[in-house]
Amino acid sequence: MSIRWFKGMPSVNRASAWRDVMAGVVLASMDIPQLLGYARIAGMPPVTGLYTGFLPIIAFAIFGASRNLVVAADSATATIFASKLSTLATPSSAQYIALAGMTALLTAAMLWLARIFRLGFLADFLSRTVLVGFLAGVGLQVGAAMLADMLGVPIAARATLQQIGLIATHLPNIQLPALGISIAVVATVLLFKHFRPRWPVALVVVAVGIESSVIWNLSGYGIAVIGPLDIGLPHLHLFELGWYQTVDLLQVAGSCFVVVIAQSAATSRAFAERHGDGTDPDSDLLGLAAANVAAALSGAFVVNGSPTQTAMAEQAGARSQLAQLTMACVVVAVLLILGHSLQYLPQCILASVVFTIAVGLIAVRQLAEIRRESPGEFALAAATALVVVSAGVGTGIFVAIVLSLLRHVRHSYRPHTMVFSPDEESRWKPVPSQAGLETTPGLIVYRFAADLFYANVQLFVDEAHRLINNAPHPVRWFIVDASAITDLDYSAGRSVNGMCEELARRDIKVIFARVNRYLRADMDRHGVTAVIGAGNVHETLHEALTIASGSSIATSQVQ
Repeated sequence: MSIRWFKGMPSVNRASAWRDVMAGVVLASMDIPQLLGYARIAGMPPVTGLYTGFLPIIAFAIFGASRNLVVAADSATATIFASKLSTLATPSSAQYIALAGMTALLTAAMLWLARIFRLGFLADFLSRTVLVGFLAGVGLQVGAAMLADMLGVPIAARATLQQIGLIATHLPNIQLPALGISIAVVATVLLFKHFRPRWPVALVVVAVGIESSVIWNLSGYGIAVIGPLDIGLPHLHLFELGWYQTVDLLQVAGSCFVVVIAQSAATSRAFAERHGDGTDPDSDLLGLAAANVAAALSGAFVVNGSPTQTAMAEQAGARSQLAQLTMACVVVAVLLILGHSLQYLPQCILASVVFTIAVGLIAVRQLAEIRRESPGEFALAAATALVVVSAGVGTGIFVAIVLSLLRHVRHSYRPHTMVFSPDEESRWKPVPSQAGLETTPGLIVYRFAADLFYANVQLFVDEAHRLINNAPHPVRWFIVDASAITDLDYSAGRSVNGMCEELARRDIKVIFARVNRYLRADMDRHGVTAVIGAGNVHETLHEALTIASGSSIATSQVQ
């Protein structure tokens, strides 16, 4: 396993280096408030959010390959492990921090194993549709969790529906100053995000909040502040946990692992295509593993390739990991010089910044596109979001994977099937298969758009019989356009053989046309008795049709 360092930093000239350095400064100004917010989502001390923007970013820049990916704290993984860890320890406690570090270490181990065994393809099993629904559910869950601090009412529930119920019962106790500040912060951040997305308005809001808290002593008016923090650079160490505690974290680490590889791969691929860059998923897996080891050693939590932060880096003008390394330097400066000021930040302001992050996770436009283009897929996305909100993120990620796999199986189990039928100009065009169609008197050309295996072969056989039995004229030739079939398993081979033998007794000839070499090998191995066309695509179909009709039929008739 060869390792090439700094693949995300190709040779640069002075102009491109200066561009990336300035982009890193802009990225840090926009991202630092979000890192604080992600720590709040994770149930960790705010300073640990800044830690994720330091050593993990450096580790990915060294071992990763993507030029664009920003690897730091992320709302999806933060919500996943917080939902589990909050049942094992008090958020922000020493035990909780130890559990978070071990979760990051276990996630890193899984990513490292995925790199060794080249399991990056696992990311493809979480479909983009279901991932959109999952992130929407996370956004709703995180937004609901922030409402209590935004309204200034104390609640102790962990489940989203319970939180909403308790907030409703505490409405008479809302602190109006906290509510007013929260509304102002959310409106300001969302407006600037829409009209001036490159402006670091969240950083300005945090700075103004800290300054206002110090000048007017907001805590004296009942507005809660973060309080004293252990500020400074992280101390590298590992927390000791018992064997049973470690085993108990395997499930949540597995959930984080799935989201990390799916979200990071999708983000890296999308931005690489946008700029014409290549991708190296295996190197990115190694970089993500190294970043999570760095997070565990520095007392932080699971890090991920963040689509929102990567988009922010692109908006700032970043074109290599030099921008991310510059951001890490800015974070170090904040930790050393300005970190003590964070203790005066009002919690309602931090919660409001997190709330705007949650709003951004709900991709309304993308959901509308999915609903317009594929209502069935929209139902899957909505179901995933509903499970996340009602049953939690851990269950939600499991359901997301299952729904993605079921969607894939359904496409194979119930594929598109077509019959070539003449149009007004006597050209044969594929139309959805239904009883009563024929290609020409005595001939049916049928297309099955999936591999044949034990689960869908009965559909193939039943539809063939239905077409033949309901044809307007007695059928003599049944041609299967096998261009989309690349595999035939044992069960399907037996069923196809049985169909061919039964049709032969009825004096109906079965021909497989457009057969590729993989399918031909399977058919030979299983002893399928049908006639198999040979040659390339057009020659094969022309040969089969010539055999079937007894006369030459131009392949131009077939669409």
